[in-house]
Amino acid sequence: MASRTCLLFLLVAFLAGALAGDVIEVNRSQSQREFDYFALSLQWPGTYCRATRHCCSKNACCRGSDSPTQFTIHGLWPDYNDGSWPSCCYRSDFNEKEISTLMDGLEKYWPSLSCGSPSNCHGGKGSFWGHEWEKHGTCSSPVFHDEFNYFRTTINLYLKYNLTDVLYKAGYVASNSEKYPLGGIVTAIQNAFHINPEVQCKRDAIDEIRICFYKDFEPRDCVGSKDLTSRKSCPKYVSLPEYTPLDGEAMVLKMPTDREAL
Repeated sequence: MASRTCLLFLLVAFLAGALAGDVIEVNRSQSQREFDYFALSLQWPGTYCRATRHCCSKNACCRGSDSPTQFTIHGLWPDYNDGSWPSCCYRSDFNEKEISTLMDGLEKYWPSLSCGSPSNCHGGKGSFWGHEWEKHGTCSSPVFHDEFNYFRTTINLYLKYNLTDVLYKAGYVASNSEKYPLGGIVTAIQNAFHINPEVQCKRDAIDEIRICFYKDFEPRDCVGSKDLTSRKSCPKYVSLPEYTPLDGEAMVLKMPTDREAL
């Protein structure tokens, strides 16, 4: 009798825990309203890779002469107009097989620039792409409902709005000696895409530039672009540093040639 009571207690506890987990997932989803716009965040590898201290197979900073020399994708992030953002909106465990046909483009345009394993939404560790899908991709409904379209559309946006190409044509190239006026870089982007971008720096080096879009992927001003007027993130003059990979081969900004959409 005692063992039967114990088993009944364990069963009730298990069901209560499972139901509580379901309630947590539902409440998390319901508590985060639908997003207002997308921010395509692009990172400058010359700034990011300078922090590289050791190499691993997944770190694109360690590819020697094949290390990235153009802006790469950090993520496509659903944001709110008040400057906040949703995250981890529902449970959808990342499955790399879903994007296997996109792997060449992901490795080239959306590589990991570190050896670390970022946290996922459920207390574990995973891949860079898994982190981006679980944290941001799950909040992109009703525009996206699956990994494949989220990643494919992001790569196509990156290719269509070729930031490296825009800056190259305006004379802003990788250099460890030149400093460029922030206003000139912003103006080049404004003239090309007819929006105000958001620019983030680490000290005087450009770290990320964000291009923002309505839900139909028409360009729009970024909410964070307002900070440019007060120079909160970047100084008046900024750099696009070159990166010397750990094997000693210098990173040189190359003119983009592959603009084919996937």
